[in-house]
Amino acid sequence: MSQNIEALARKTVREMTPYMSARRLGGSGDIWLNANESPFMNEYTIKSDRLNRYSTCQPDTLIGAYASYAGVDRDYVLTSRGADEGIELLIRTFCEPNKDAILYCPPTYGMYTISAQTFDVAAKQVPLKADWQLDLDAIAANLDDVKLVFVCSPNNPTGNLINRADIEALLTMTADRALVVVDEAYIDFCMDASVVDLLNQYPNLVILRTLSKAFALAGLRCGFTLANPMVIELLLKVIAPYPVPVPVADIAVEALSPAGLARTKFQVLDLSANRAYLQAGLSMLPGVKVFDGYGNYLLVEFQDSERLFKTLWDNGIILRRSPIENCIRISIGSRDECEKTLAFIRQQLA
Repeated sequence: MSQNIEALARKTVREMTPYMSARRLGGSGDIWLNANESPFMNEYTIKSDRLNRYSTCQPDTLIGAYASYAGVDRDYVLTSRGADEGIELLIRTFCEPNKDAILYCPPTYGMYTISAQTFDVAAKQVPLKADWQLDLDAIAANLDDVKLVFVCSPNNPTGNLINRADIEALLTMTADRALVVVDEAYIDFCMDASVVDLLNQYPNLVILRTLSKAFALAGLRCGFTLANPMVIELLLKVIAPYPVPVPVADIAVEALSPAGLARTKFQVLDLSANRAYLQAGLSMLPGVKVFDGYGNYLLVEFQDSERLFKTLWDNGIILRRSPIENCIRISIGSRDECEKTLAFIRQQLA
């Protein structure tokens, strides 16, 4: 007996194009530099004596550990299943379906619009300017019905930082109208550029963070939202009852311990050195342009990026296509991975 199950789904979902994560795109190879993951595999102690009980909604030790790391009071912190859940919580909490909108500035992270579409919330696009900075005039002209403005800094995939003065101007512009959500998923590679110090000055500022990148815990799915306590209280109304599994909280607390933070600091320095190595090597190749970046990845422009991407893919070096014409995004891996990738690209361009 045949049934049209698809017809039961919401029209919005039927018409959606899903976000194609690195894992969904697949691939087969030995060098994986397509998901901005860390190459470090750190060991943690996993306890099983509390797995028969539900976790605490917001584990006290985890909230305290991240508040200390971020330099904020505990009531400014919410933890969730990755920063991606933080995006969804903000949309569910502040946007009325089929009425309100979010605004984001491409090229940037694709999940802002996917999450909005999932909840029948409009997604307005105001592209970044040629220098990949905010177009404040265009944003101001498109704020009708907008409740959330997403800004990624360092931006993915371009790697650049958004001018701090522009973020402050945006916060002033949107006061009492919308929240400005600064996605700092990659800020651990350039902590001095964080806008966390602005939280007390601007009640409409929200910051997204994660342990996936610098902390080498992409598989843990542990993220954080930093915001005014009133925002946090509202988010807690819609978050799942037990969003952080017990082992996740335990590992995250261990990662945020003094020893864990020292290890992360060393690994960030190592990745920064590898990024500088790869950037220098690629910049010497004819017809190649490497953009300055601050995360654990580089955006690189090639004259025939599609052919090169496919050749790399077919030979087991898995990179990431970029929405920017003729560009490929390359995650920073181990020195060995960077050397092999550079050598293969050099050989192909020769």
